[in-house]
Amino acid sequence: MKSNRIALVIALFLAVSFAPAYGVNKDMIELQTQVQQLQQQMTAMKQSFDERMGVMRNLLEQNTDAANKVTAAINGLEASISKQQQDRGSQVEQISGQIQALTDTMDELKVRLTKLSKQLEDLQSGQQSMAAQQAQAQQQQQAIAQAPAPDVLYNNALRDYNGGNNDLATQEFNDYIKFYPNTDLAGNAYFYLAEIQYKAGDYQKAIANYDLVVQNFPSGNKAAAAQLKKGFALIELGKTDDGTQELKHVIQRYPRTNEATQARERLRRLAPAGQKAHQ
Repeated sequence: MKSNRIALVIALFLAVSFAPAYGVNKDMIELQTQVQQLQQQMTAMKQSFDERMGVMRNLLEQNTDAANKVTAAINGLEASISKQQQDRGSQVEQISGQIQALTDTMDELKVRLTKLSKQLEDLQSGQQSMAAQQAQAQQQQQAIAQAPAPDVLYNNALRDYNGGNNDLATQEFNDYIKFYPNTDLAGNAYFYLAEIQYKAGDYQKAIANYDLVVQNFPSGNKAAAAQLKKGFALIELGKTDDGTQELKHVIQRYPRTNEATQARERLRRLAPAGQKAHQ
């Protein structure tokens, strides 16, 4: 719109320049009037533009202030939230530490309770064991009080053994060992029990009782016979090397006894088949 008006002014100026001299004054007045009006309009437009720019600047300043306030509020809120989080984190760490301390205390208490329970069980077990031992001792005392005299019981067992009554003899020899385990004749009782088992073919049990005689009653009158028969029982089980060693020990320990003679004889019979040198 502004450019159109300028073009109009230029056109009027040219027209005036080439117009007759008599119309110059009138045209000049009209042109001046139009130029003055145009200047007034431009001044009004500039004033309006300035007013609008002022309003826009004012709005921009207001928006900037508002944005700054919002930014400050956000920063303050973030700082508050961060502080609250830090405070809560500190509280959580404190609570976690307290919980951990309580947990450690509970674990320690559990360990103590376990130890106390074990000690209580051991005490109860010990009391029960002592009570059982006392009861067993009382039963043994009562049985010993009711048992026959050692000589009578042993002679009855030996009589039944010689008479072939092995079941009764076994019971009587076991009773003798039960009631009188520390006497010299207890070794003989073990030996005769082993003899009964040997005759029955129960060589493994016989060897166990022969061992009791040799180990617990080495100076008894059945020690040499027990080791000799142990060697025989091992040979019967197919353990010829072990049996041979036992027979050699009999010869070494009891060289002038009847048992040593029997051991040499058995080794002599074994020599051709097993290539064992006798002593």
